[in-house]
Amino acid sequence: MLTLPPSVQIYLAAAPIDLRKGFDGLAAIVRNEWRRDVFSGHLFVFLGRRADRVKILFWDRNGYVLYVKRLERGRFRLPAIEAGQSTVTLEGGELTMLLDGLELRDIRRQPRWQPPPVTADNLS
Repeated sequence: MLTLPPSVQIYLAAAPIDLRKGFDGLAAIVRNEWRRDVFSGHLFVFLGRRADRVKILFWDRNGYVLYVKRLERGRFRLPAIEAGQSTVTLEGGELTMLLDGLELRDIRRQPRWQPPPVTADNLS
C-alpha cells in the first residue's frame, strides 16, 4: 500500500500523454495546461496512449523524480472521467490499485464519514 500524508494530492491526466516527454515536458503540462504548482510535492500521473505505461512526476526538495512503470501484459484502467476534465484526483490507495492493475471503475467506496460541526451547544 502506498502511504502518503494527507497533504499530498495525486492528479491523474484524464487524456493520454506522449510519454516521450521527460521531466521538463511533463512539468510544462502541469504548469501550463493544468495550472498546478509542480513544486508543491504533489504527484502528477500520466498514462500513455496504449495505457500500458505510466509516469509519475513529483518534486522532491531539490529535484524532479520520475517514476516509470510498464506493464508486460494488460493495461492500466482509468477511473470514471467526466467530460471536460483535464485531471482526476486520486487517493493513495486508488493510485496503488491503479498501479497494481485493478479496475478503478468497479471499486465502490463507502461515503466518507464527517464529524459533526463544532458548535457552542456540543462543546459542553
